[in-house]
Amino acid sequence: MRPPPRRSAGGTIAGIFGGLTSLVVLAILGISLFGGGQDAVGGTGTSTTSSGPSTPREKATNSKIYKTGPLTPVSCRLPQIQPSAQSMRGFMDTLSDCLDAAWTKQFTKAGVAFDRPDRVFWVEPGRSPCGSYPAPGASAFYCPANNTMYVGLRHVVETSGGEPLSHYAVYARVIAHEYGHHVQDRAGILLYGDGQMESGDTATRTEASRRIELQAQCFAGAFLGSERTTLPMTREQYTAMVNDVLGRGDDRQPPDKRDHGSGRHYAGWVITGFNGRDLTVCNTWIASPSKVS
Repeated sequence: MRPPPRRSAGGTIAGIFGGLTSLVVLAILGISLFGGGQDAVGGTGTSTTSSGPSTPREKATNSKIYKTGPLTPVSCRLPQIQPSAQSMRGFMDTLSDCLDAAWTKQFTKAGVAFDRPDRVFWVEPGRSPCGSYPAPGASAFYCPANNTMYVGLRHVVETSGGEPLSHYAVYARVIAHEYGHHVQDRAGILLYGDGQMESGDTATRTEASRRIELQAQCFAGAFLGSERTTLPMTREQYTAMVNDVLGRGDDRQPPDKRDHGSGRHYAGWVITGFNGRDLTVCNTWIASPSKVS
């Protein structure tokens, strides 16, 4: 029996951006650091229906979540990460608690039922309903079969391309991305996306996967942006995060493996969420194909 699909925050950094300065990185994306609401990947348009979503497709394209405005800040304050699995676990638990609080408020505003995801922060290899871990190049994934986030306490550092622990925004983005998949799952978006992947040809499958992954990036950016003053998301942290996700694109993959998005878009949708004033900007399902390539 085929295991349920799992969603990943991206694997080993390609390394092609590691030596770039922050100014060059931001110039590549064509944005200004901490820009005022600029959409780094272009506009996402507006919904075409006025009533609430009723079909699987409408739950993705016209989700009630999009209409809830910006994420409500929960004054999240993260501990420093020390070089130990125990310290990383404390960091992840604190961040996950913040994500629980923020997204619970958002679903309440939408009038949609929400339950928090379970967490497995692992040191030793193991198995989930979605497959064994660790998987090659992947340090974290979300398993919809049991609504659980899986993150390797040491593996998340090993797959970061040597990112210093002081750049905690790099690691926070990973957790916020996996939580974004849980948001998609609870909102009914993930069901539609996975259905598209199952029913389509290779091009349809990879595009649906990119829309899923890039939306999780945008949701992660929306959370980090809402907590920018208390995390805090400083200029250094922001730039380190952008630099990191630029290198996680699948530009060098063959067409049938391009299921997460180019580095430009993998970073661009995080920035879109970070600078966005409401969750409408995260609707990848009505974005043109060129914005999710």
